[in-house]
Amino acid sequence: MPRFASFTARLMLVATLALWGAVGGAQAQTVDPFEHGWTLDTEASDLRFLSIKKGDLAETSRFATLSGLITDSGKAQIRVLLDSVDTTIDLRNVRMRFLFFETFNNPEATITVDLNPDDLRDLHSTRRKMVRLGYTLNLHGVTYENTADVAVTLMSNDRVNVSSTTPIALKLSDFNLEGGREKLQEAANVTIVPLGIVSFDFVFDRSAPGTPPDASVVQAAVTPGSAALETKGVMDREACVGRFEILSRTGNINFAPASARLSSDSTPLLDNLYDIVNRCPDLSIEIGGHTDSDGSDQANQSLSERRAAAVGDYLRAKGIPAARMRAVGYGESRPVRPNDTRENKARNRRIEFTVLN
Repeated sequence: MPRFASFTARLMLVATLALWGAVGGAQAQTVDPFEHGWTLDTEASDLRFLSIKKGDLAETSRFATLSGLITDSGKAQIRVLLDSVDTTIDLRNVRMRFLFFETFNNPEATITVDLNPDDLRDLHSTRRKMVRLGYTLNLHGVTYENTADVAVTLMSNDRVNVSSTTPIALKLSDFNLEGGREKLQEAANVTIVPLGIVSFDFVFDRSAPGTPPDASVVQAAVTPGSAALETKGVMDREACVGRFEILSRTGNINFAPASARLSSDSTPLLDNLYDIVNRCPDLSIEIGGHTDSDGSDQANQSLSERRAAAVGDYLRAKGIPAARMRAVGYGESRPVRPNDTRENKARNRRIEFTVLN
Protein backbone atom coordinates (compact mmCIF):
# COMPACT_ATOMS: atom_id res chain seq x y z
CA MET A 1 0.00 0.00 0.00
CA PRO A 2 1.41 3.44 -0.89
CA ARG A 3 2.61 5.43 2.13
CA PHE A 4 -0.04 8.15 1.65
CA ALA A 5 -2.87 5.57 1.43
CA SER A 6 -1.63 3.84 4.61
CA PHE A 7 -1.57 7.16 6.46
CA THR A 8 -5.07 7.98 5.24
CA ALA A 9 -6.40 4.60 6.44
CA ARG A 10 -4.90 5.11 9.91
CA LEU A 11 -6.36 8.61 10.08
CA MET A 12 -9.82 7.30 9.21
CA LEU A 13 -9.54 4.60 11.89
CA VAL A 14 -8.60 7.17 14.54
CA ALA A 15 -11.48 9.41 13.47
CA THR A 16 -13.91 6.47 13.63
CA LEU A 17 -12.79 5.53 17.14
CA ALA A 18 -13.07 9.14 18.28
CA LEU A 19 -16.56 9.41 16.85
CA TRP A 20 -17.60 6.18 18.62
CA GLY A 21 -16.21 7.53 21.86
CA ALA A 22 -18.11 10.78 21.44
CA VAL A 23 -21.39 9.14 20.45
CA GLY A 24 -21.53 5.46 21.36
CA GLY A 25 -19.35 5.84 24.44
CA ALA A 26 -21.41 8.73 25.73
CA GLN A 27 -24.51 6.58 25.43
CA ALA A 28 -22.84 3.76 27.37
CA GLN A 29 -21.80 6.09 30.19
CA THR A 30 -24.84 8.30 30.50
CA VAL A 31 -24.89 11.08 33.06
CA ASP A 32 -28.62 10.53 33.66
CA PRO A 33 -28.60 8.14 36.65
CA PHE A 34 -32.22 7.06 36.09
CA GLU A 35 -32.23 6.65 32.32
CA HIS A 36 -34.80 3.98 31.28
CA GLY A 37 -35.48 3.10 34.94
CA TRP A 38 -34.20 0.17 37.01
CA THR A 39 -35.64 -3.15 38.28
CA LEU A 40 -34.61 -4.94 41.47
CA ASP A 41 -32.64 -8.15 41.02
CA THR A 42 -34.49 -10.14 43.68
CA GLU A 43 -32.01 -13.03 43.73
CA ALA A 44 -29.03 -10.76 44.37
CA SER A 45 -30.78 -8.48 46.89
CA ASP A 46 -31.16 -8.93 50.64
CA LEU A 47 -33.11 -7.31 53.49
CA ARG A 48 -32.20 -8.40 57.02
CA PHE A 49 -33.20 -7.55 60.57
CA LEU A 50 -31.50 -8.37 63.84
CA SER A 51 -33.36 -8.98 67.09
CA ILE A 52 -31.96 -9.45 70.58
CA LYS A 53 -33.47 -11.83 73.12
CA LYS A 54 -32.49 -13.22 76.53
CA GLY A 55 -30.47 -10.07 77.13
CA ASP A 56 -27.57 -10.66 74.74
CA LEU A 57 -28.54 -13.33 72.19
CA ALA A 58 -28.67 -11.77 68.71
CA GLU A 59 -30.57 -13.45 65.88
CA THR A 60 -30.55 -12.34 62.25
CA SER A 61 -33.52 -13.01 59.99
CA ARG A 62 -34.31 -12.00 56.43
CA PHE A 63 -37.16 -11.74 53.95
CA ALA A 64 -37.13 -14.12 51.00
CA THR A 65 -39.56 -12.30 48.70
CA LEU A 66 -38.74 -8.76 47.59
CA SER A 67 -39.59 -6.73 44.52
CA GLY A 68 -38.76 -3.21 43.53
CA LEU A 69 -37.97 -0.60 40.91
CA ILE A 70 -36.61 2.86 40.28
CA THR A 71 -38.53 4.90 37.71
CA ASP A 72 -36.83 7.10 35.15
CA SER A 73 -37.83 10.07 37.32
CA GLY A 74 -35.99 8.69 40.36
CA LYS A 75 -38.90 7.34 42.41
CA ALA A 76 -37.75 4.14 44.10
CA GLN A 77 -39.97 1.55 45.77
CA ILE A 78 -39.21 -1.74 47.50
CA ARG A 79 -42.00 -4.19 48.34
CA VAL A 80 -41.51 -6.78 51.08
CA LEU A 81 -43.87 -9.75 51.50
CA LEU A 82 -43.83 -10.23 55.26
CA ASP A 83 -45.05 -13.84 55.03
CA SER A 84 -41.63 -14.64 53.54
CA VAL A 85 -39.85 -13.94 56.84
CA ASP A 86 -37.02 -16.43 57.19
CA THR A 87 -35.63 -17.19 60.64
CA THR A 88 -34.38 -20.61 59.41
CA ILE A 89 -36.85 -22.38 61.77
CA ASP A 90 -40.36 -23.27 60.56
CA LEU A 91 -42.42 -22.60 63.70
CA ARG A 92 -40.42 -19.49 64.50
CA ASN A 93 -41.38 -18.21 61.05
CA VAL A 94 -45.03 -18.94 61.87
CA ARG A 95 -44.79 -17.06 65.17
CA MET A 96 -43.30 -14.06 63.39
CA ARG A 97 -46.06 -14.13 60.79
CA PHE A 98 -49.08 -14.60 63.04
CA LEU A 99 -48.06 -13.15 66.39
CA PHE A 100 -45.66 -10.35 65.47
CA PHE A 101 -46.26 -9.02 61.96
CA GLU A 102 -49.92 -10.20 61.85
CA THR A 103 -49.56 -10.83 58.15
CA PHE A 104 -53.19 -11.94 57.81
CA ASN A 105 -54.01 -8.22 58.19
CA ASN A 106 -50.71 -6.66 57.09
CA PRO A 107 -49.21 -8.85 54.36
CA GLU A 108 -46.58 -6.42 53.08
CA ALA A 109 -44.27 -3.56 53.91
CA THR A 110 -43.15 -0.91 51.42
CA ILE A 111 -40.16 1.42 51.33
CA THR A 112 -40.32 4.47 49.06
CA VAL A 113 -37.62 7.01 48.26
CA ASP A 114 -37.61 10.06 45.99
CA LEU A 115 -34.07 10.17 44.64
CA ASN A 116 -32.46 13.48 43.72
CA PRO A 117 -30.69 13.19 40.32
CA ASP A 118 -28.16 15.84 41.36
CA ASP A 119 -26.90 13.53 44.13
CA LEU A 120 -26.05 10.81 41.61
CA ARG A 121 -25.40 12.59 38.33
CA ASP A 122 -21.64 12.00 38.54
CA LEU A 123 -22.00 8.35 39.58
CA HIS A 124 -20.82 7.25 36.12
CA SER A 125 -17.43 8.77 36.88
CA THR A 126 -17.12 8.34 40.67
CA ARG A 127 -18.55 4.78 40.53
CA ARG A 128 -19.40 4.91 44.26
CA LYS A 129 -21.09 7.58 46.36
CA MET A 130 -22.20 7.93 49.98
CA VAL A 131 -25.64 9.53 50.15
CA ARG A 132 -28.11 10.32 52.90
CA LEU A 133 -31.62 9.48 51.70
CA GLY A 134 -35.01 10.31 53.13
CA TYR A 135 -37.35 7.32 53.04
CA THR A 136 -40.92 6.39 53.91
CA LEU A 137 -41.62 3.00 55.46
CA ASN A 138 -45.16 1.60 55.55
CA LEU A 139 -45.28 -1.26 58.06
CA HIS A 140 -48.08 -2.76 60.16
CA GLY A 141 -50.49 -0.02 59.16
CA VAL A 142 -48.09 2.78 60.14
CA THR A 143 -46.39 5.32 57.84
CA TYR A 144 -42.95 6.27 59.15
CA GLU A 145 -40.43 8.76 57.71
CA ASN A 146 -36.72 8.99 58.43
CA THR A 147 -33.29 9.18 56.76
CA ALA A 148 -30.61 6.56 56.17
CA ASP A 149 -26.98 6.63 55.04
CA VAL A 150 -26.43 4.43 51.98
CA ALA A 151 -23.66 3.58 49.56
CA VAL A 152 -24.54 3.65 45.85
CA THR A 153 -22.10 1.67 43.73
CA LEU A 154 -22.20 1.51 39.93
CA MET A 155 -21.15 -2.09 39.27
CA SER A 156 -21.49 -1.55 35.50
CA ASN A 157 -23.35 0.94 33.38
CA ASP A 158 -26.45 -1.23 33.67
CA ARG A 159 -26.13 -2.58 37.23
CA VAL A 160 -26.10 -0.68 40.52
CA ASN A 161 -25.88 -1.67 44.19
CA VAL A 162 -27.59 0.30 46.96
CA SER A 163 -26.65 -0.80 50.49
CA SER A 164 -26.93 0.48 54.04
CA THR A 165 -23.68 1.76 55.52
CA THR A 166 -24.87 1.83 59.13
CA PRO A 167 -27.57 -0.31 60.76
CA ILE A 168 -31.03 1.27 60.93
CA ALA A 169 -32.66 1.02 64.36
CA LEU A 170 -36.48 0.83 64.38
CA LYS A 171 -38.43 1.05 67.64
CA LEU A 172 -41.28 -1.47 67.76
CA SER A 173 -43.51 1.04 69.51
CA ASP A 174 -43.37 3.29 66.42
CA PHE A 175 -45.17 0.56 64.44
CA ASN A 176 -47.68 -0.70 67.03
CA LEU A 177 -45.65 -3.89 67.32
CA GLU A 178 -45.32 -3.93 71.11
CA GLY A 179 -48.33 -6.23 71.42
CA GLY A 180 -46.72 -8.62 68.96
CA ARG A 181 -43.50 -8.58 70.95
CA GLU A 182 -45.40 -9.51 74.11
CA LYS A 183 -47.06 -12.43 72.32
CA LEU A 184 -43.70 -13.64 71.03
CA GLN A 185 -42.23 -13.44 74.51
CA GLU A 186 -45.04 -15.51 75.97
CA ALA A 187 -44.96 -18.08 73.16
CA ALA A 188 -41.19 -18.58 73.29
CA ASN A 189 -40.78 -17.82 77.02
CA VAL A 190 -38.02 -15.29 76.39
CA THR A 191 -37.47 -11.56 76.78
CA ILE A 192 -37.06 -9.58 73.55
CA VAL A 193 -35.53 -6.12 73.21
CA PRO A 194 -38.17 -3.71 71.77
CA LEU A 195 -35.94 -2.72 68.86
CA GLY A 196 -35.20 -4.07 65.39
CA ILE A 197 -31.87 -3.46 63.63
CA VAL A 198 -32.29 -3.39 59.83
CA SER A 199 -29.72 -3.58 57.04
CA PHE A 200 -30.08 -4.07 53.30
CA ASP A 201 -28.24 -4.76 50.08
CA PHE A 202 -30.30 -4.00 46.97
CA VAL A 203 -29.10 -4.65 43.40
CA PHE A 204 -30.87 -3.04 40.44
CA ASP A 205 -30.54 -3.65 36.69
CA ARG A 206 -31.18 -0.89 34.17
CA SER A 207 -34.20 -1.49 31.96
CA ALA A 208 -33.80 -1.69 28.22
CA PRO A 209 -34.70 1.43 26.18
CA GLY A 210 -38.43 1.59 25.56
CA THR A 211 -39.24 -0.99 28.26
CA PRO A 212 -39.72 0.85 31.57
CA PRO A 213 -39.83 -1.13 34.85
CA ASP A 214 -42.95 -3.24 35.30
CA ALA A 215 -44.96 -1.42 37.97
CA SER A 216 -47.10 -4.52 38.60
CA VAL A 217 -44.31 -6.07 40.67
CA VAL A 218 -44.98 -3.53 43.42
CA GLN A 219 -48.74 -3.16 42.87
CA ALA A 220 -50.18 -6.66 42.39
CA ALA A 221 -52.55 -7.94 45.07
CA VAL A 222 -50.94 -10.09 47.75
CA THR A 223 -52.41 -13.49 48.59
CA PRO A 224 -51.87 -14.08 52.33
CA GLY A 225 -49.48 -16.94 52.95
CA SER A 226 -48.41 -17.24 49.31
CA ALA A 227 -44.82 -16.26 50.09
CA ALA A 228 -44.48 -18.28 53.30
CA LEU A 229 -41.42 -20.50 53.55
CA GLU A 230 -43.22 -23.68 54.54
CA THR A 231 -44.25 -27.06 53.21
CA LYS A 232 -46.95 -26.78 50.59
CA GLY A 233 -49.92 -29.11 50.76
CA VAL A 234 -50.41 -31.55 53.63
CA MET A 235 -48.28 -30.85 56.73
CA ASP A 236 -46.93 -33.32 59.27
CA ARG A 237 -48.26 -33.60 62.82
CA GLU A 238 -45.55 -31.47 64.43
CA ALA A 239 -46.15 -28.60 61.99
CA CYS A 240 -49.92 -28.82 62.52
CA VAL A 241 -49.80 -28.97 66.33
CA GLY A 242 -47.35 -26.07 66.47
CA ARG A 243 -49.53 -23.92 64.23
CA PHE A 244 -52.69 -24.53 66.25
CA GLU A 245 -50.83 -23.54 69.42
CA ILE A 246 -49.65 -20.33 67.75
CA LEU A 247 -53.09 -19.46 66.36
CA SER A 248 -54.48 -19.83 69.89
CA ARG A 249 -52.29 -16.90 70.95
CA THR A 250 -53.16 -14.40 68.23
CA GLY A 251 -56.17 -12.80 69.92
CA ASN A 252 -57.52 -11.83 66.50
CA ILE A 253 -60.79 -13.75 66.49
CA ASN A 254 -63.26 -11.13 67.65
CA PHE A 255 -66.98 -10.98 68.37
CA ALA A 256 -69.54 -8.27 68.82
CA PRO A 257 -69.74 -7.30 72.53
CA ALA A 258 -71.57 -9.88 74.69
CA SER A 259 -72.54 -11.91 71.62
CA ALA A 260 -71.36 -14.84 69.53
CA ARG A 261 -71.51 -12.91 66.25
CA LEU A 262 -68.11 -12.96 64.57
CA SER A 263 -66.85 -9.49 63.63
CA SER A 264 -65.71 -8.87 60.07
CA ASP A 265 -62.13 -8.16 61.15
CA SER A 266 -61.86 -11.82 62.19
CA THR A 267 -62.20 -13.07 58.62
CA PRO A 268 -58.50 -12.86 57.59
CA LEU A 269 -57.34 -14.97 60.53
CA LEU A 270 -60.24 -17.42 60.18
CA ASP A 271 -59.36 -17.95 56.53
CA ASN A 272 -55.77 -18.70 57.54
CA LEU A 273 -57.13 -21.07 60.19
CA TYR A 274 -59.19 -22.86 57.55
CA ASP A 275 -56.12 -23.24 55.36
CA ILE A 276 -54.18 -24.88 58.19
CA VAL A 277 -57.04 -27.18 59.25
CA ASN A 278 -57.52 -28.17 55.62
CA ARG A 279 -53.82 -29.05 55.32
CA CYS A 280 -53.92 -31.24 58.44
CA PRO A 281 -56.59 -33.71 57.22
CA ASP A 282 -55.71 -36.51 59.66
CA LEU A 283 -56.23 -34.39 62.76
CA SER A 284 -59.35 -33.43 64.68
CA ILE A 285 -59.36 -30.26 66.76
CA GLU A 286 -61.08 -28.84 69.79
CA ILE A 287 -62.26 -25.25 69.47
CA GLY A 288 -62.26 -23.83 72.98
CA GLY A 289 -64.10 -20.65 73.93
CA HIS A 290 -62.97 -18.56 76.92
CA THR A 291 -64.30 -15.36 78.52
CA ASP A 292 -63.21 -12.83 81.13
CA SER A 293 -64.88 -12.68 84.56
CA ASP A 294 -67.36 -9.90 83.81
CA GLY A 295 -70.93 -11.17 84.22
CA SER A 296 -72.24 -14.30 85.87
CA ASP A 297 -70.60 -17.72 85.65
CA GLN A 298 -73.65 -19.09 83.87
CA ALA A 299 -73.76 -16.30 81.29
CA ASN A 300 -70.02 -16.61 80.58
CA GLN A 301 -70.28 -20.37 80.20
CA SER A 302 -73.09 -20.00 77.66
CA LEU A 303 -71.28 -17.22 75.79
CA SER A 304 -68.04 -19.22 75.53
CA GLU A 305 -69.93 -22.23 74.14
CA ARG A 306 -71.71 -20.14 71.53
CA ARG A 307 -68.53 -18.39 70.45
CA ALA A 308 -66.68 -21.67 70.02
CA ALA A 309 -69.62 -23.00 68.01
CA ALA A 310 -69.57 -19.89 65.78
CA VAL A 311 -65.94 -20.57 64.82
CA GLY A 312 -66.82 -24.20 64.09
CA ASP A 313 -69.75 -23.07 61.94
CA TYR A 314 -67.44 -20.78 59.94
CA LEU A 315 -65.00 -23.59 59.23
CA ARG A 316 -67.79 -26.02 58.39
CA ALA A 317 -69.28 -23.55 55.92
CA LYS A 318 -65.89 -23.46 54.18
CA GLY A 319 -65.78 -27.24 53.88
CA ILE A 320 -64.22 -28.68 57.05
CA PRO A 321 -66.26 -31.77 58.13
CA ALA A 322 -68.12 -31.33 61.42
CA ALA A 323 -66.73 -34.70 62.58
CA ARG A 324 -63.23 -33.18 62.69
CA MET A 325 -64.20 -30.42 65.15
CA ARG A 326 -65.47 -30.27 68.71
CA ALA A 327 -66.63 -26.92 70.06
CA VAL A 328 -66.30 -26.53 73.85
CA GLY A 329 -66.93 -23.59 76.16
CA TYR A 330 -64.86 -23.04 79.31
CA GLY A 331 -66.42 -19.78 80.43
CA GLU A 332 -64.17 -17.85 82.81
CA SER A 333 -62.62 -20.95 84.39
CA ARG A 334 -59.25 -20.87 82.59
CA PRO A 335 -57.87 -17.32 82.56
CA VAL A 336 -54.37 -16.76 81.20
CA ARG A 337 -54.05 -13.51 83.15
CA PRO A 338 -55.69 -11.99 86.24
CA ASN A 339 -58.96 -10.25 85.36
CA ASP A 340 -57.76 -6.98 86.89
CA THR A 341 -57.18 -4.70 83.88
CA ARG A 342 -58.86 -4.01 80.57
CA GLU A 343 -55.86 -5.43 78.71
CA ASN A 344 -55.78 -8.62 80.77
CA LYS A 345 -59.50 -9.19 80.32
CA ALA A 346 -59.07 -8.83 76.56
CA ARG A 347 -56.39 -11.55 76.64
CA ASN A 348 -58.71 -13.86 78.58
CA ARG A 349 -61.46 -13.48 75.96
CA ARG A 350 -60.07 -15.87 73.40
CA ILE A 351 -60.50 -18.90 71.17
CA GLU A 352 -57.98 -21.73 71.55
CA PHE A 353 -57.30 -24.75 69.34
CA THR A 354 -56.16 -28.15 70.61
CA VAL A 355 -55.38 -31.28 68.59
CA LEU A 356 -57.54 -34.20 69.78
CA ASN A 357 -55.87 -37.16 68.07
